[in-house]
Amino acid sequence: MKTVTVFRGDGIGPEICDAVLEILKSAKAKVTFECFEVGAMEYERNGKLMPDEAYASFERNKVLLKAPITTPIGKGFRSLNVTLRNKYDLYANIRPAKSNPAIVTPFPNVDLVTFRENTEDLYVGVEKVIDEDTVHATKIITRKASERIIRDAFAYALSNHRHKVTCVHKANILKQSDGMFLAIFYDIAKEYPSIMADDKIVDNVCMQLVMHPQAFDVLVMPNLYGDIVSDLTSGLIGGLGLLPSCNIGKTYAMFEAVHGSAPDIVGKHIANPTALLLSACMMLDYLKEEETASRIRTAVDEVLKEAVSLTPDLHGTATTQQYCDAIIEHLL
Repeated sequence: MKTVTVFRGDGIGPEICDAVLEILKSAKAKVTFECFEVGAMEYERNGKLMPDEAYASFERNKVLLKAPITTPIGKGFRSLNVTLRNKYDLYANIRPAKSNPAIVTPFPNVDLVTFRENTEDLYVGVEKVIDEDTVHATKIITRKASERIIRDAFAYALSNHRHKVTCVHKANILKQSDGMFLAIFYDIAKEYPSIMADDKIVDNVCMQLVMHPQAFDVLVMPNLYGDIVSDLTSGLIGGLGLLPSCNIGKTYAMFEAVHGSAPDIVGKHIANPTALLLSACMMLDYLKEEETASRIRTAVDEVLKEAVSLTPDLHGTATTQQYCDAIIEHLL
């Protein structure tokens, strides 16, 4: 039995987190949970985003399921996501976007995976005020970080029977930083002759994704582009409420919904837990509980197909609990 650390988050975090844990227990997943309150409320109470016990739990268990946490814009504390990624070297952000036939969008048959480097680029947060009218932000790209995310993308493509990896960059303008990332990409591509390798400039990728998303398979890119492109891919399949995500390092792994904490619907009991639930399924895959993960995904597919117990964001009228109950019924 594996013990997993759980951060319940804030906003709708606790609501969807509790629903997901209920489903995991009903599916008889071989995991136990250590749950902690983290986020804005914890910061207001104790001046910390996370209690020390929460860090200790993650360091002990090495696997974390994290609900959404509010991050102030332009003031206050730094994103807890960025803090965790850097502190525990969670260098690979992996976000699969796959169409579900029950969710009608203008983009059928999407099946792609974004590999986002997670620890550097502009997200190092190094800024310098030059004068009252000028601020410089530092973009950092290193060979070590570039090599490991690119290598992981190719290894994933090979082991998951994917046929192509696309490097996303802006090397036409950022000739040294993105230029190095692109050069490393093609060097590593030579080690995987069975996998097609190509590259595209990031703005062209965004255009092509909304014109021909089926042309993409696995995409790998630096941090900022990955943040933007992966959110775009969620729109192709119905929104962030359906997109799972994980952050993987050599020692630690964090699984999370990447949507926000949605303070406007807190307490209304209508939040959609699907993204966090599918992220939990990625966690089960990581823990070698693929059969349990597959049963949960199948139950989700059945509930979406029936379209009876869907939350308002999925054009239904069900509460979070009713949606959760419907999934559990399909597990039994």
